[in-house]
Amino acid sequence: MAFDYKKEYKEYYLPKNKPEIVDIPPMSFIAVRGKGDPNEEGGEYKEALELLYGIAYTIKMSRKTDYRIEGYFDYVVPPLEGLWEQKGRVGIDYSRKSDLVWTAMIRVPDFVTKKDFEWAVAQAAEKKKRDFSKVEFITYEEGLCVQCMHLGPYDDEPATVALMDDFAADSGYDTDITEKRQHHEIYLSDPRKTAPEKLKTVIRHPVKKQS
Repeated sequence: MAFDYKKEYKEYYLPKNKPEIVDIPPMSFIAVRGKGDPNEEGGEYKEALELLYGIAYTIKMSRKTDYRIEGYFDYVVPPLEGLWEQKGRVGIDYSRKSDLVWTAMIRVPDFVTKKDFEWAVAQAAEKKKRDFSKVEFITYEEGLCVQCMHLGPYDDEPATVALMDDFAADSGYDTDITEKRQHHEIYLSDPRKTAPEKLKTVIRHPVKKQS
């Protein structure tokens, strides 16, 4: 049976719908950076997802090629994630989506190296006749965070964020959003197939101990 990160690491991917403090270890991702409204038809964000999934599945299906990744085991491609910010402000103004700066990303197993990633980019480009140079291989060190499962439309997230802020403060932490530690979302539902009120999204904010 394929290894499923959501099931094996429920503390990171399946939190309860009430805030909690969690310490997130460094993880490897493939990522595409961009800006603008993610809902724009034919926009930069839609293209980013196509590029990401193209590389994610090239790596996963490498076992069916002559290329061998050391330590490879079969796995379920982890869910799409996103880091979000708007320059000049802390937090997100959901009425100004055109101002969003984002990093769309998908986790890759620890056995994937930079060399394996570069092979996948070349392989996908050759097979799909497309430029995948926007895709990066990164390590994200998130550390101590407050997180919560958000149920419902993305535009209703501020209410969940407010609960997270209150919980963090009551637990002795301050929100610590910076250029390196950002508003983080993990998408457990496909918005193309799921009613808005049933969407499940993990929201995660970095925190630090109150001084």
